[in-house]
Amino acid sequence: MAQRNLGRSTKVRESTVDRFFLVGVYILLTTFLLVVLLPLWFIVVSSFSSPAAVSAGEVFLWPVDFTLRGYEVALSSPQILKGFGNSLYYTVVGTAISVALTVMIAYPLSRVDFVGRKVLTGAVVFTMLFAGGLIPTYLVVQSMGMLDTRWAMLIPNAVAVWPTILAITYFRTAIPDELREAAEIDGASDLRTLWKVVLPLSGPMIAVIALMYAIVQWNSYFDALIYLRDDSLYPLQLVLRNILILNNDAGGDATSALERQQLANLLKYSLIVVSTVPMMLIYPFVARYFTKGLLLGAVKG
Repeated sequence: MAQRNLGRSTKVRESTVDRFFLVGVYILLTTFLLVVLLPLWFIVVSSFSSPAAVSAGEVFLWPVDFTLRGYEVALSSPQILKGFGNSLYYTVVGTAISVALTVMIAYPLSRVDFVGRKVLTGAVVFTMLFAGGLIPTYLVVQSMGMLDTRWAMLIPNAVAVWPTILAITYFRTAIPDELREAAEIDGASDLRTLWKVVLPLSGPMIAVIALMYAIVQWNSYFDALIYLRDDSLYPLQLVLRNILILNNDAGGDATSALERQQLANLLKYSLIVVSTVPMMLIYPFVARYFTKGLLLGAVKG
């Protein structure tokens, strides 16, 4: 009889209070999911609807008079294509520069034997709370000759404090000191130890901070608004601002004011999708590193 009971699977019976609690949790999470997904779904279905249906407010959950006209106009506009290419350049090059500088700052500050580590770490954290301000920053960029150049989008905000703190914490807790000591015994320099030992073990952390920098670079428009005057250097977000907010012509072939207004209403949704898709395509490949990179080093032992 005892053996027969041991073979049976035991199931913990939930109390009525626990069941009500779980039902409430599911209802709350479903509500949050709908609050997030419904606006996104509305934008997508509106981008595939006709300009007249979008302007008349006939679109809700499904496209009305399915058409690709919004994407045809958006992707045939020279300024949008140029802005898309500029944003890709700023995102790829800017992320590479930011990740390299962050690693160069974080690795020495994570070393216990680095003289002045605490003072320099405090100075880095201080910049997260207090900044010089917009006008001094503009004067610095101007004095360095970076106004109206691509460097103005890459250098001034190349390093952020929060990714630097994540990198410091990761190097300090997830990379054993014994590995560095073994590399030093074998005659490896600090730079070689970083390149051959530390970085190959820091893939999740690098993926996390690279995603953070890439999102900021892709969505950046304020720096371009301040530092750039040449519209051939504008990123996609600033081009979209000029089209959607300032109502500049995006290259449409409409002849009447009504048709232009309807096309402008449709373009709002099409351009939002165009500007969002690249980051949504990248995120699934980095998501598996995101949680791992944040949790490694958070719990030790």
